[in-house]
Amino acid sequence: VGGDNAVLPEMHRQVVDVAGWMTNEQFAQTFAIAQAVPGPNVLIVTLIGWHVAGPAGALVTTLAMCGPTCVLAYVVGGIWHRFRYAKWRRAIQGGLVPLTIGLIAASGFLLAQGAARSLPTALYITLTALVLLFTRISPLWMLFGGGLLGLLRLI
Repeated sequence: VGGDNAVLPEMHRQVVDVAGWMTNEQFAQTFAIAQAVPGPNVLIVTLIGWHVAGPAGALVTTLAMCGPTCVLAYVVGGIWHRFRYAKWRRAIQGGLVPLTIGLIAASGFLLAQGAARSLPTALYITLTALVLLFTRISPLWMLFGGGLLGLLRLI
């Protein structure tokens, strides 16, 4: 439900707060790198594993994140398809939508905290969140604006 972005706050808590393997800034930068490279969003897990334990850590974290979820998706997918017309299935799907949105929003908030290293950056993050929340402007325009401000060294 929500993929790795939904468990990002817990990953952050474990990696930054509990184990102390990374700082907030390092975590936010690792997330940015994982999003910038082509491939699945789950690359954040691989990069955290690499940071903590090198190639072996990257392999173990990737298998630990993908293995159980693949098996679960296979099993649940079969059951889900079998009951595609059941009323309870539609009720569960309707309940999972706000849950997923909340988990992903919590991830965004957590990453924003790690990225807000100065007042101008925090203000731009807040402005971006408000624009994206209350308008239909493409996020690419906000990304372009942030890049332009960064180029001008305003944030």
